[in-house]
Amino acid sequence: MNIAFIGLGNMGAPMALNLLKAGYHVTVFDLVESAIQALEAEGASRGENAQATVTGADIIISMLPAGAHVRALYLGDDEAPGLLDTLVGAPLIIDASTISPEDARSVGRAAIDKGLTYLDAPVSGGVGGAKAGTLTFIVGGSEAGFAQASPVLQAMGKNIFHAGDIGSGQVAKICNNMLLGILMSGTAEALALGVKNGMDPSVLSEIMRQSSGGNWALNVYNPWPGVMEGSAASRDYQGGFLTDLMAKDLGLAWELALGSQSTVPMGSQARNLFALHSAQGSGRLDFSSIQTLYRAGESHT
Repeated sequence: MNIAFIGLGNMGAPMALNLLKAGYHVTVFDLVESAIQALEAEGASRGENAQATVTGADIIISMLPAGAHVRALYLGDDEAPGLLDTLVGAPLIIDASTISPEDARSVGRAAIDKGLTYLDAPVSGGVGGAKAGTLTFIVGGSEAGFAQASPVLQAMGKNIFHAGDIGSGQVAKICNNMLLGILMSGTAEALALGVKNGMDPSVLSEIMRQSSGGNWALNVYNPWPGVMEGSAASRDYQGGFLTDLMAKDLGLAWELALGSQSTVPMGSQARNLFALHSAQGSGRLDFSSIQTLYRAGESHT
């Protein structure tokens, strides 16, 4: 099976590598030349541009930063026509980007009009999950498309969910990441309060982990440096899921709430906190660095 993979960022590159390890023939493309070269060294074929990459593909997978990039790739813009207008054959299209549900639906409708099957399949699990092949895929689209995609998704992930129609994958991902943002900011706030009142962060973390305050951010991705070996917090918040991406996802949640007249007071607060954190220069740090927002003015240890 020939797979075209477009978008080789922190998430896309290890996902494409896992497809290669699973024995698929993968042709890759990215605007960053070094990203293409790194996958070529692992056995991937090079696409000179997006159109060349998808030629002869059975499945197209895209992993792009935002909805504008997904629309431009598939629907086109002033600079170039979209893939949907130039595709030969009927490859299955899987977009693993996290974008607004409406962007997913607009691309999906255009694909259906061309007789193509389109799935929105955003992921959860971060860079670590992408490298380990343990991602969660949250898929929106037809039952037939989901069945066709499942073997390929299982080469990159551990949990594969069919959320519903096109756009449902994005809704579920946005809700999940809104909750994650709330949990991470709340965990950082609680840890800072305890430490400022004399608690050892490791002791406090273990107490809360074994009590009703236990949650994924605390138990698996602790934001306090030195508490959890191997965490982003213990690597000066380098790598992982960027603050800018969390701020983007919380913005998508806010837009979704506005469109459905939903009340999301804690989601809105988390959005403001991560937007502030990003504006203060931490956008390229892991999102668990929100901990430093609560430690302003102290000597960080």
